[in-house]
Amino acid sequence: MTQPDSTGNQPASELIDQKIVELGDWRGATLSRMRELIKNAVPDVVEEWKWRGTPVWSHDGIICTGESYKAVVKLTFAKGASLKDPAGLFNSSLDGNTRRAIDIHEGEEIDAKAFKALILAAVALNASGAKAKPKRAK
Repeated sequence: MTQPDSTGNQPASELIDQKIVELGDWRGATLSRMRELIKNAVPDVVEEWKWRGTPVWSHDGIICTGESYKAVVKLTFAKGASLKDPAGLFNSSLDGNTRRAIDIHEGEEIDAKAFKALILAAVALNASGAKAKPKRAK
């Protein structure tokens, strides 16, 4: 499922396609692969284009964003601090109270099964209507 961008000119899915092509390197391939995993896990996911060029995947609320930087592709989960991460995929933004992120560097592979489980957990949390519960320091 797709939603138009904020200006209504072009569907978000097309803007994400363009972003992947424009990156033209390992970052585009990585973003494409993670997008594929998200869409396989949640076939009716909504793709959005927000904040001046950030791909966003939503289902009853934001699941995650997909940002690309020079040295990393970052997938930031809106309620990541409330999600169990038994595979230890979260490796960034760990000090925040709400969000958690996965930074993927060139040549790194993400465990597809664990990633899909994280996506499904985020969807379930959104569907429950629960607010993000910050992790407290022990």
